[in-house]
Amino acid sequence: MAFEGITLALSKGRIFEDTLPLLAAAGITPIDDPEKSRKLIIDTNRPDVRLVIVRASDTPTYVQYGAADLGIAGKDVLIEHGGAGLYQPLDLKIARCRMCVAVPRGFDYDAAVQRGARIRVATKYIQTARDHFAQKGVHVDLIKLYGSMELAPLVGLADAIVDLVSSGGTLRANNLVEVEEIMAISSRLVVNQASLKMKHALLQPVIDAFAGAVK
Repeated sequence: MAFEGITLALSKGRIFEDTLPLLAAAGITPIDDPEKSRKLIIDTNRPDVRLVIVRASDTPTYVQYGAADLGIAGKDVLIEHGGAGLYQPLDLKIARCRMCVAVPRGFDYDAAVQRGARIRVATKYIQTARDHFAQKGVHVDLIKLYGSMELAPLVGLADAIVDLVSSGGTLRANNLVEVEEIMAISSRLVVNQASLKMKHALLQPVIDAFAGAVK
């Protein structure tokens, strides 16, 4: 039997933790902690609201296809996804970091990105990296990796990386330096457009509560 209430897609870790105060502002309290529970569907104190725990990169897909009515996803994830079919009413200003280009210490980045040059870049964020270097008129060979980006320049796989940076500690530990900030990143509320029409009376108060908490 289909769930008649609101389904909110969230990922574990920092986004979940940063979302708890927003949920509280909307009168929603999860029954279980996803870090301690193996459950992928988590009930809340409200019978008409449930959470689904998904991988961060999958959040927009669950919302786009209506498996979740709303979700919280980083700007980085939304750019890669394309945001098709998603209403993005709020920048929640949580899980903040920045998308950067980093290279090994001593690498002459300015010379490497002269207009018309070619550079090898390892990243999980293919669309973001492609757009960034295209704007600079630099030819780029993109190498898609899913983790440990910092290793790629150290073993000669790539000249540079494009990745999320928070404190910069991992870069420093691996003798890499940040040479360019591409954009600031934070998490956004995304809403399924059909759900917004069909479940407006349920969804709008939650959206409004989130907006009030952000302010």
